[in-house]
Amino acid sequence: MALAHGGEELIKGIYAEIGDDYNGVAGGHVVEVRCFLTDPDVRPIGTTEFAGYWRREVGPLAGLQTLLFEADRGGPGSGSSLTLELSHADTSVLDRAGSDLALALEQFPVVSDIDDGFADGKPQLDFSLNPEGINLGLTAREVAAQVRGSFYGTEALRQQRGRNEVRVMVRLPEEERVSEYDLDRLLLRASTGAEVPLNEIATVTRGRAYTSIERREGRRTITVSANVTPAYEGERVLREVTERILPELVRKYPGLTWGFEGRQADFRESTSKLWRGFVFALLLIYVLLAIPFRSYTQPLIVMVAIPFGIIGAVLGHIIMGYNLSLMSLMGIVALSGVVVNDALVLIDFVNRERASGVHVFEAVHAAGVRRFRPILLTTLTTFGGLAPMIFETSRQARFMIPMAISLGFGILFSTAITLILVPSLCLIRDDVGRFLAGLARSLGLKGEDS
Repeated sequence: MALAHGGEELIKGIYAEIGDDYNGVAGGHVVEVRCFLTDPDVRPIGTTEFAGYWRREVGPLAGLQTLLFEADRGGPGSGSSLTLELSHADTSVLDRAGSDLALALEQFPVVSDIDDGFADGKPQLDFSLNPEGINLGLTAREVAAQVRGSFYGTEALRQQRGRNEVRVMVRLPEEERVSEYDLDRLLLRASTGAEVPLNEIATVTRGRAYTSIERREGRRTITVSANVTPAYEGERVLREVTERILPELVRKYPGLTWGFEGRQADFRESTSKLWRGFVFALLLIYVLLAIPFRSYTQPLIVMVAIPFGIIGAVLGHIIMGYNLSLMSLMGIVALSGVVVNDALVLIDFVNRERASGVHVFEAVHAAGVRRFRPILLTTLTTFGGLAPMIFETSRQARFMIPMAISLGFGILFSTAITLILVPSLCLIRDDVGRFLAGLARSLGLKGEDS
């Protein structure tokens, strides 16, 4: 079977399975349909766009509890766009809060595939002892054991037959355990030896079993998830949910707590570790520059190119139409160790000229003239090496393109700033140093240029 789109065939195979597993729920009421698309170089659209077409063609289906369309399951960046974990000691309150949050998310046109985190399990009958049963000395455990033994059976003995062990189970005859009516006339034995009907010592209510019970630090939790399309709207929806919807839920249900899970939790954990590593890298760069320069201020002049490199990386993402991602941040961290090279070349040349007795202005001017071509060639060759990845159109390379954009455009922008700002800062540093030295001499203090 194949689906045509603009004269191209998209689907090369469809696989359906009844009784699959979704979100911890498994059984014959769960159905999964998978479409295997043609190769990315052949088909004209991506998997996410195809899933959007599929969703619109299917439309709303009556009687479904959850309908989810996924593209590119597994791998980096997979999972729901929005995942929130709600926690409360009362299960009924937790279920209502999850439903209210799901209803609030439905108000966003860009949000789809909403799951309130609660799935009805199999139908069951719940028994609770009434005062008559308690007065007869019965306990919930004894009632449960007798009901189970009547319908499922109680192990009477085990026999060994060759290499096999056979269990002998004793239970009611089959004709006495085929309908709910048999429960109404089921007789239980009290501690006094008297036999009493089950419906006289226990109250029976209809309910459903839980498909799964999740706890965090002893508190029941559910996970509400949803997808946001397009992806760049995710931050806006997340901000609206955090600032408006969740505070209202907490006020409505006292004791309710929430937290981010899934993609948001992974991203925040990764970025927090990444920024700690970034700060450590900056400190290390400063120390490595301060030792050979024998100065506290010159390393800062060299490192002033780093924030401008970050600006260039952000502008590069805007120009190329990419969102900032974790790979983009990794590229920015790597960029901080690369953009200092141009400023380092300038400052080193200025220091050597100053050591030979050249005036600071002439040294800075000579550095700009003599080092302009090496700096420009270094920048252009670096950007040229990254250009094939930046302008790559294949879908397999999209994962690494944000890192290349951060490096390439960050180097271009920081170089333009370095050639103007670093010489100016060198002259300002010299003026400030001479001013402080003159001020110290006028005050009768011993001072020297830093």
